[in-house]
Amino acid sequence: MSSKRYPEEFKKEAVKQVVDRGFSVADVAARLGTTTHSLYAWIKQYGPDAGEYASEAADQSEIKRLKKELKRVTEERDILKKAAVYFATQPE
Repeated sequence: MSSKRYPEEFKKEAVKQVVDRGFSVADVAARLGTTTHSLYAWIKQYGPDAGEYASEAADQSEIKRLKKELKRVTEERDILKKAAVYFATQPE
C-alpha cells in the first residue's frame, strides 16, 4: 500500500475548501483523490483551531511526563518507607 505525499500548499487549499467555502469533507476528498481521514487530519493541522490542538497536545505530553515522574517518586518513597521499617526493627 503506497501512500502519496502532498505538498503543504495542497493541504492548506483542501482545508480552505472545507472551512472557508463550506464544501463537505467527503466531496473535497473525492474531488482531490484523498481520503476523508487525511483531510480531517489536515483540518486539525491547518484549520482555524490548529493552535488549540497544538496546545492541547502539549498539555497532554506534559501530563504524561508528570504521571511518569509521579510514579517514579512514589516508588522511591515506598522503598524508603520499607527501608526505614527494616532498620528500625534491627537490633543493635
